[in-house]
Amino acid sequence: MLTKKDFKMLIRTLLTLLLLSPPASLAEVYRWVDAEGRTHFGDRPPTQAASQEVKVESAPARVDNAARDRQQKMNAFLEQRQQERDQQRAADAKAEKQAAKRAELCTKMRARLKHMDSVSTFYNLNEEGERVFVSESENTRIRERFRKKVNETCSG
Repeated sequence: MLTKKDFKMLIRTLLTLLLLSPPASLAEVYRWVDAEGRTHFGDRPPTQAASQEVKVESAPARVDNAARDRQQKMNAFLEQRQQERDQQRAADAKAEKQAAKRAELCTKMRARLKHMDSVSTFYNLNEEGERVFVSESENTRIRERFRKKVNETCSG
């Protein structure tokens, strides 16, 4: 199935080919005189009489300035719309990528929160590298702070 963009490109191509193809007036024209002396013209030579090919010069097609301006404006409009669509597609792709990163981060944060709930107590390392366990109230604050961070990051 043709997309809108492909359809427009097809129409443009057909119009260009139509404009570039030789007009029908450039086809061969023949002139002959019949037995009664009447002159005839046709696109094929007759079989019963001698004919002469006639060169027909057609006037060049004229495009008025208003039509040219309209065409230029239409082309500029179509180009601008295409650029806008391209920009929107890029913005959508960027937003989709950010959403995927956020979803991955949330998965990791929820896993860490689950792990934190399974740990009985937390500790800090002192200057000698020894574990210093925190109080139960500090454990609760650490869990709640992280839970709040998960909710802020992953909700909505």
